[in-house]
Amino acid sequence: MLEKVSHNFEKTVIVGIVTQQQNEDKLNEYLDELEFLTFTAGGEVVKRFFQKMDKPNPKTFVGTGKLEEINLYIKEHDVTTVIFDDELSPAQQKNITRELDCKVLDRTNLILDIFAQRAETSYARTQVELAQCQYLLPRLTGMWTHLERQRGGIGMRGPGETEIETDRRIVRDRIALLKEKIKTIDKQMAVQRSNRGAMVRVALVGYTNVGKSTLMNAIGKSDVFVENKLFATLDTTVRKVVIKNLPFLLSDTVGFIRKLPTQLVESFKSTLDEVREADLLLHVVDISHPDFEDHIESVNTILQDIKSADKPTIMVFNKIDAYKHLTLSDEIPEEKTTKHYTLDDWKNTWMSKVGANHTLFISATNKQNFEEFREKVYEAVREIHITRFPYNKFLYPDYKDAVEE
Repeated sequence: MLEKVSHNFEKTVIVGIVTQQQNEDKLNEYLDELEFLTFTAGGEVVKRFFQKMDKPNPKTFVGTGKLEEINLYIKEHDVTTVIFDDELSPAQQKNITRELDCKVLDRTNLILDIFAQRAETSYARTQVELAQCQYLLPRLTGMWTHLERQRGGIGMRGPGETEIETDRRIVRDRIALLKEKIKTIDKQMAVQRSNRGAMVRVALVGYTNVGKSTLMNAIGKSDVFVENKLFATLDTTVRKVVIKNLPFLLSDTVGFIRKLPTQLVESFKSTLDEVREADLLLHVVDISHPDFEDHIESVNTILQDIKSADKPTIMVFNKIDAYKHLTLSDEIPEEKTTKHYTLDDWKNTWMSKVGANHTLFISATNKQNFEEFREKVYEAVREIHITRFPYNKFLYPDYKDAVEE
């Protein structure tokens, strides 16, 4: 669990269930992530609750006994917010709120709230508001009767503050208006992409908080916002990068996450268009994260959904400087050092065979193995460039002389 944080953070408890499809180990992985999401949104998780069930209770998600246990705890410890790891139905959210008399959120609501915090540009704010309105629409009835507008905090940002007294018709009108606004901006962004010329496009993709923006800064010498929180980057950043004598466009995209809300996939269509239209993907993986294999699978699933899974891809295993492993003697986590793993050691693992094209092991922070990284990216971009411009003077400086002879 995360270290205890400032008293300015909202006291929160998180709730999940163990089912036939999700064992206790898997639930703990999800709750770890939910705790990090809560921390990113401005909350402090003081307690976890879970229950073993065949399937969620259709009325209250967890059993009535577990709900009473949660209710007793939040009253004794002045907890203001309860967050459930799975998306709650409108009926479940209404029933749980009636029992607990506090803010009740689910994972989807929490992620939308973080996006509302992180949205810097007008376009990102429009995308987030659309996703929030789509989430809000089926939950309007009685959703706000227990809340004071002044309460604020996690889950209260965005349209929730302004649409408390609205009805479905007004929200539907707002959704239609936002969709039209996004459609207009989509056309503008499509024109911008077409105006970039025929340069090769490379997109950084990966799970949230794997170091894509750090890598973007290291390659492109740009100043992209970096923070050790989830979804630090929402707006796509595109930079022109030159390796050796070869220019190409590099874009940093929004991070993916397990159980990504469907509303966000739809509203962030243009952001994902940068991935769809890329010639080469750099799939960045945080190798120091204990669940990095699940992260790879989640990213691949989303790439499949947006029909981008068959693109040329370089797997970039990042943060090798932060990797931890278990010693054989006592199985106590120990900091990884170069004594334990050399680059050759990494290349001999199963991970080196994951990428269809290339697999690299780097540290974007301290630029470990960065020369090989730049060389591999250069070779991949050059290969694409040659097919597009078979007689490019940068790649074939002697071509003119050869033709004259």
